[in-house]
Amino acid sequence: MAPPPTRLEFDAAVLSGAPTIPGEFVWPDDDKPAPGAAAELAVPVVDLGLALRGGAGAGDEELVRGACERHGFFHVANHGVDPELVAEAHRCAEGFFAKPLAEKLRARRAPGESCGYASSFTGRFREKLPWKETLSFRYSAAPSSSSSPSSSSSRANGVLDYFVDTLGEEHRHHGMVYHAYCEAMSRLSLDIMELLGLSLGVGRDCFRSYFQGNDSIMRLNYYPRCQRPELTLGTGPHCDPTSLTILHQDDVGGLQVLADGQWLSVRPSTDAFIVNIGDTFMALSNGRYKSCLHRAVVNSETVRKSLAFFLCPGPDKVVRPPPALVAPGEQRAYPDFTWPTLLEFTQKHYRADMRTLDAFSAWMLNNEGNAVK
Repeated sequence: MAPPPTRLEFDAAVLSGAPTIPGEFVWPDDDKPAPGAAAELAVPVVDLGLALRGGAGAGDEELVRGACERHGFFHVANHGVDPELVAEAHRCAEGFFAKPLAEKLRARRAPGESCGYASSFTGRFREKLPWKETLSFRYSAAPSSSSSPSSSSSRANGVLDYFVDTLGEEHRHHGMVYHAYCEAMSRLSLDIMELLGLSLGVGRDCFRSYFQGNDSIMRLNYYPRCQRPELTLGTGPHCDPTSLTILHQDDVGGLQVLADGQWLSVRPSTDAFIVNIGDTFMALSNGRYKSCLHRAVVNSETVRKSLAFFLCPGPDKVVRPPPALVAPGEQRAYPDFTWPTLLEFTQKHYRADMRTLDAFSAWMLNNEGNAVK
């Protein structure tokens, strides 16, 4: 019997300075980034504080609705998140990814799991590998009021315990920082859900209450330098299977969104968060709002970092659009499902891309035992 193939490890300290890149990281010609800077996307900016303090006006609702129907992507400013917390979260990410590969591999993601450290997708795939490292971990919001001391302690222990138990006591500060960051992102995501509910005409509490006990994923992204950036991608074209992504970029560009049939770059903004619609919310909106198709490119000059909070429903929540979003006699766009079922599909059966939700829906209908009755 032939020995199993040797597993490729993505060691940024070695590969970022190499004049060539392994063939597993070379993407097909149709996916490779075009030479030169892409044109910029005119990103709609929503003043969240103003919109929610006085109730979103027609202009705010129209701005969000237009962006979500077109490409599922907008910025939120005046969001109330402490800028020093954001800066420290970036510093902690930089410190983690600067560590030797052997130390980072202490948190290696297990096969079929969504959390842990991943040196690219070398453990899952053999081709079209992304030029990046990630660290992902779970954040669960307590179902009770966030003002409850016990619920706050429970949430803190979840994130903190992950860092201490997985990476050691020396990472306690990281755990404390990312607990606070996830708490801030959870609060922000609920505010954004108010705005989305108003823009869809179902009221400010419809989606806010639905996600009150969210069971979400936090991910740190690190894109090392690459001497042949024209051959590869930091992240391939895909739509996030989650409900909502709240992203903060550093000052290095690289994020691109497909809009009007072309890839457009997104200029970093340290004062604003990027919001993009994911597949789960597209299903919740009965297909009215579009899951954002995006990718990331890399460069040969400097590394790029980003912080991504993926809002997900609680595990027992059924993903089903409000009745107001299903017209009489209208065919539902997607079958009922739960988030853990979609997550398992993307981890064990399908590599997330721009067709994930359609592939998942077909899989659900062909495996009726997975459907929510």
